[in-house]
Amino acid sequence: MSRFLHARSSRAVAVWLFAVAALVSAMVIVGGLTRLTDSGLSITEWKPIMGAIPPLNDAAWAAEFAKYQATTEYQQVNRGMSLEDFRTIYWWEWAHRFLGRLIGAAFAIPLAIFLLRRQIPQRLVVPCFVLLGLGALQGAIGWWMVVSGLSDRVDVAPERLTVHLGLALLVFVGLLWCAFEALGDGDRTRPPRGWALASGGLLGLAWVQSLLGGLVAGNDAGRVHTDWPYMSGKALPEVDWSMGVARAFLHDPALVQFNHRLGAYLLLAAATIYVVQAFRARMPGMVRLSAALVAGMVWLQAAIGIATLMNAVPLWLGVLHQTGAVTVLGLATWTAWRVHRSEERFFTPGIRSTGL
Repeated sequence: MSRFLHARSSRAVAVWLFAVAALVSAMVIVGGLTRLTDSGLSITEWKPIMGAIPPLNDAAWAAEFAKYQATTEYQQVNRGMSLEDFRTIYWWEWAHRFLGRLIGAAFAIPLAIFLLRRQIPQRLVVPCFVLLGLGALQGAIGWWMVVSGLSDRVDVAPERLTVHLGLALLVFVGLLWCAFEALGDGDRTRPPRGWALASGGLLGLAWVQSLLGGLVAGNDAGRVHTDWPYMSGKALPEVDWSMGVARAFLHDPALVQFNHRLGAYLLLAAATIYVVQAFRARMPGMVRLSAALVAGMVWLQAAIGIATLMNAVPLWLGVLHQTGAVTVLGLATWTAWRVHRSEERFFTPGIRSTGL
């Protein structure tokens, strides 16, 4: 059997996975732009293959515009929109879908080549196929999201948008983890249980906070209660509970924003405690570095979030805030992987009992 089948690491595979992760992060950001520019419903059909070709002449553009004019969003929000304005929102949605197709090709084709050449470390073969499946599922979920806004709504359902975002970020984390694994030798260190839980919890909390941000975006909740630290001068917002508890948590703009604020405070506290404890416990140098970077990025992201809110989500700040969220998640993935795969000893003599 080829020696490559049992290769413990592969720089080429790592570069490929990092590149695909970068494409996924770009797609998340373009998806945010699509939402901020209200472009997501401009393409009313799902054509996985032929949809890659945009309108090429005036007749084709007129046909696409006519389909959009039949949507509730056009009838209730954009009635009277010009064809030129339609082209603008169309290109945002087309770019988002094109990136999805590009990511599929950028992952599947090299995967087949690396498998044939037996260059993928054996421990990463199954995870790569799982990521391939999740990527295919993401396309279906994207259309499921769009469908929710084509008839009775003027935008997509916030909960479906959040599922779409959440899966994209899970794929992003998985790609990064596998890329780090491809660089390592596969040996697993045994950190104290507290550190394993802490690093995983920080990563999970960053992901959940991103989901709460998805609900904010889906409900346009960043454009209400634009003061801070209060919400329209109050510590607690007024919530419309008449819609039901579950629906309020998903659809009430004030409650959605309030929950996102609480998530930010919790993530700030967790990241700060994590980095302080990493230095106190004399964790390996790369673990301390990753902890410091993720904590610093969380604090910066909080500042960007406040500025975004207090300016009622201008496009450039909205994009910057979403970019910050992806960066936090990437750094949290790195520090979690470092805890489990550090090449250094975790504790010096006499320090081991301190744990977390």
